Amino acid sequence: MSAHHTRPVAPAAALLGRTVVITRPAGTGSSMARQVRALGGRALLLPGLSLRGMDDATTRAALADALRDDVLVFSSPAAVRFAARLQVLRTGATVLAVGQGTARALHRQGVRVVAAPSKRQDSEGLLDLPIWAALGPCRIALIGAPGGRGVLRDQLATRGSLREVQVYRRAPPRLRASHWGGLHALERDACVLLSSAEAMENLRELAPTAAWQQLTSITAVVSSERLSLAARTAGFSHIHVATSANAADMLAAAADVQEV
Repeated sequence: MSAHHTRPVAPAAALLGRTVVITRPAGTGSSMARQVRALGGRALLLPGLSLRGMDDATTRAALADALRDDVLVFSSPAAVRFAARLQVLRTGATVLAVGQGTARALHRQGVRVVAAPSKRQDSEGLLDLPIWAALGPCRIALIGAPGGRGVLRDQLATRGSLREVQVYRRAPPRLRASHWGGLHALERDACVLLSSAEAMENLRELAPTAAWQQLTSITAVVSSERLSLAARTAGFSHIHVATSANAADMLAAAADVQEV
């Protein structure tokens, strides 16, 4: 069973007494956990990824060159965070962000974002931005991490000369027994937030059998139709599709989940 969600925000106390499992990368889930608690819920952190920054002369030089290109595309808030650790993001390029969260991260670094999708906040949403028609063939730098679906990388390469700067990498998380222990007491109205197929697969590979069975017995709130299909393949039978991976959209979708 799957459902779609369209309401943009969750009302106060919308998650009262309910558990929300947060799978965002290690060290990045605290803000969402605070939002869950503000809505009356209980947050359970179960990171599906670990993010590790690149800090070497080659990466620093590549980023410096990229800042002089025509177009800069930042793939995620993490890409902004790790790039800013390498050097000040001062550029005259047209700066594009994959989603509103990435745009906010750039604003915090003093970078003016020319465009970012607000509805479909993913690679396809960025590629559909009207500004591409005005840019024409150009020098494009994609700032992010290796791996991923490759859709953005492949399509950008057709729109100009593409330079990739990988300022961080994704790795499996380091989880302790205590991470899995919290899953054994999940109530039937609990839900797990999933915005990365890679994170979900990491958890499936690392989880003890009983813990994975418990996790897949609750509702998965996913950030896209593509991830809905992946979650079903991984064993989830109750799936709710949010409008985007944005925290507000994911939590609003979680608020709509009924007991399974």
